[in-house]
Amino acid sequence: MPSHVEKAPEMSENNAWRSVHGLLGADTAARVAFLGVPLGRESITRGRCDLAPATLRAALKRMSVYDLETGTDLSNLAVFDAGEVGVAALTPAEAFAPIRDAARTQTQTRALTILAGGNNAITRPGVHALGLRKAGLITLDAHFDLRDTDGGLNNGNPIQALLEDGLEGAAVSQIGLAPFANTRKAHGKARRAGITVHTLADCATNGFVVLVESELERLSGFCEAIYVDFDIDVIDRAQMPAAPGARPGGIAVRDFLAAARVAGAHPKVKCVDLAEFDPGRDVGEIGALTAARWFAEVLAGFAARQ
Repeated sequence: MPSHVEKAPEMSENNAWRSVHGLLGADTAARVAFLGVPLGRESITRGRCDLAPATLRAALKRMSVYDLETGTDLSNLAVFDAGEVGVAALTPAEAFAPIRDAARTQTQTRALTILAGGNNAITRPGVHALGLRKAGLITLDAHFDLRDTDGGLNNGNPIQALLEDGLEGAAVSQIGLAPFANTRKAHGKARRAGITVHTLADCATNGFVVLVESELERLSGFCEAIYVDFDIDVIDRAQMPAAPGARPGGIAVRDFLAAARVAGAHPKVKCVDLAEFDPGRDVGEIGALTAARWFAEVLAGFAARQ
């Protein structure tokens, strides 16, 4: 180029800026996929978790692709937009196969698939998409989700259903379990199954993110793939009013976001989900912006793999 030819100036950021939403597209070669799973039926607490995927998509327009704290720039990261699974009107039992199959299509061809629920019943088909014989599961959740299945599937028993399906308890780690939010029966089930249990007190003593890192390392020792379920009710209720099951004394949102980046960075994490965000209960867009930031943090972690 002749030295006298000037480069075109960058577009003014008063007119446009690059957002995380702009990373979503139809690039079939993308190593990351985004799949909306608007499952809301059979929630123990009534709400509108089915609205969460669309709300998250809209909030991604508020997230810049640049993290000034670490210098991470997501501008060159493509995310395949796999759309939404049509399960809003279905029960968890009816939605199982459609969610499993849609997630499997992505996990078989991508390094990381991000599922946006929906209630926590999306976790069971998500884990099945990886295959029970090779998968490890970490749940970041205030609850065991070990309610009995004799009354049918709901958002309070995906872990119980997975154990009944054949997932080994030793391949399950549950972090952030809250006092006075679970039953003795569920605790006993977890112990008998061999599930690794870390309470909120454990998180306060050892560090939430440290425990997530430790369990990722433990599971990676014998699992081919790891699924991480991010139930936002693990966050302190004061910081997450849009989570029907959140309790006072939960995890700080900063730690929840840090765990998202840690999970995104781990090479054996093949699928993550965000569950139990209810836009109908949101206050001042706290939940929407937290969900969008969570998505950005997962991508920032994944970018570190490369």
